[in-house]
Amino acid sequence: MTSVRTPQEADGQDVPVRPTEEDALAAAASELIGGPAGRHAGAGGHRWWTALRVMVLVVIGMFALGMVQKVPCYDGAWFTGGDPQYIHACYSDIPHLYHDRGFADDVVPYFDSIPGSLSGSGFHYLEYPVLTGLFMEVASWLTPHGGSMQHRSQVFWVVNSGMLMICAVALVVLVSRTSRRRPWDGLFIALSPALALSATINWDLFAVALAAAGLMLWSRSRPLAAGVLIGLATAAKLYPVLLLLALFLLCLRAGRMRAYGAALGGAIGAWLVVNLPVILLARSGWDQFYDYSRTRGVDYGSLWLIVMQRTGNPLSGVSAYAAALLILLCAGIAALTFYAPRRPRLGQVAFLVVAALIVSNKVYSPQYVLWLLPLAVLARPRWRDLLIWQGAEVLYFLAIWMQLAYVTGGTKHHGLSADGYQLAVAIHLLGVLYLSAVVVRDILLPQYDVLRQDGSDDPAGGVLDGAEDSFVLTFVPAEPGPGPQDAADGGSVLPPAGAPGVPGAPRYDD
Repeated sequence: MTSVRTPQEADGQDVPVRPTEEDALAAAASELIGGPAGRHAGAGGHRWWTALRVMVLVVIGMFALGMVQKVPCYDGAWFTGGDPQYIHACYSDIPHLYHDRGFADDVVPYFDSIPGSLSGSGFHYLEYPVLTGLFMEVASWLTPHGGSMQHRSQVFWVVNSGMLMICAVALVVLVSRTSRRRPWDGLFIALSPALALSATINWDLFAVALAAAGLMLWSRSRPLAAGVLIGLATAAKLYPVLLLLALFLLCLRAGRMRAYGAALGGAIGAWLVVNLPVILLARSGWDQFYDYSRTRGVDYGSLWLIVMQRTGNPLSGVSAYAAALLILLCAGIAALTFYAPRRPRLGQVAFLVVAALIVSNKVYSPQYVLWLLPLAVLARPRWRDLLIWQGAEVLYFLAIWMQLAYVTGGTKHHGLSADGYQLAVAIHLLGVLYLSAVVVRDILLPQYDVLRQDGSDDPAGGVLDGAEDSFVLTFVPAEPGPGPQDAADGGSVLPPAGAPGVPGAPRYDD
């Protein structure tokens, strides 16, 4: 056991938590730069080097390294066809879709059909949500139209990468400010190998940053503004709608349904403001994303791919299977929320519902790891567990490209066979399930929760932080608990260990 700072020191002022003071792995890693900070580090250090500025510089550096990793493709592999872009693990949708989705021809997304779509591409209109389509369109406006198609596609990728780098910086800032006393939690995002490798594959980082902004605003007890940002995130990618489910479960238990109503109203209003003009003026184009999502079959990275390939069953009803599994998992999360001895934290429930989507979905593209990244940090800010999960994700990142190299390499057959790829998918799923299991353990045994070991309740909970429970389900005990007479005879009626305000509550370092 090691001690940590209490939530308030020095005349009642909040003191930031340093990772090296509470995380054994962080403390060991800090030896590379001189060891953990001492008690006088804040007074003697340079005032400019705040946690936020350090993390912003780190994430910019890591993002730049991720761009360098794409250089073999930028120099030609994106444009030569075949498997070189997979062998170098540097594939990106962005330069391909510049031409294939009509941005090079000044096609207006959703309103104009894609040139040549009737003869082979399979998409008559852009198959992305409206706000992501706007992001792509703005990038195309900033891309000069002179030069060869290859040069224009390269510039389009660079422009998008610059815009996505802004999203990455915003993500680090937002997560570091969601829990006021834990500014360094954003460092894991800044140093994330998965972020560096997958940030410029697609446009998911835009929606992730919007969702993180919504959670940060909720932590500041601004439910309406939080709902607006979550609604905008849902207009960019569908998964953030699950954050509203997490908020509903927690607000129902805490009796904060008025705040939830404000968030829900803000989310619906923001989503409608973005989508309604396109629905009314270009319904066929707007439908493309939802039709594609509904009719898409089993694809790479999913649990269903393993089932299909191992059994030979085409799983024609996979959409129903995936929906049923997601509903079942969310029902389990709801039961956990209402039966837990203490109300779970927002970060924990938000992580679990999005992890349920990841596990049950028909496809898992390598950039989907970004959906979980900020939620994992809010749910379980412990370097060991986060690195185990990230290790599984990096392995999957390499495996998907090696599998595609194998199937596109003709008779060469270099890369990863189906059996090896299935093993990588299983490891990815086990990584998500491992981190989910640790989060569930923290919910059932709050004394293991890193954020609650100093007596805090839910630092990112906003109106939920410190709220009394209003709706709780409990199991009927096999034996009656101690009554008043039992307490007088020595029976314990203290709150469970680790509850806020319990002196001497034990902490667990694992």
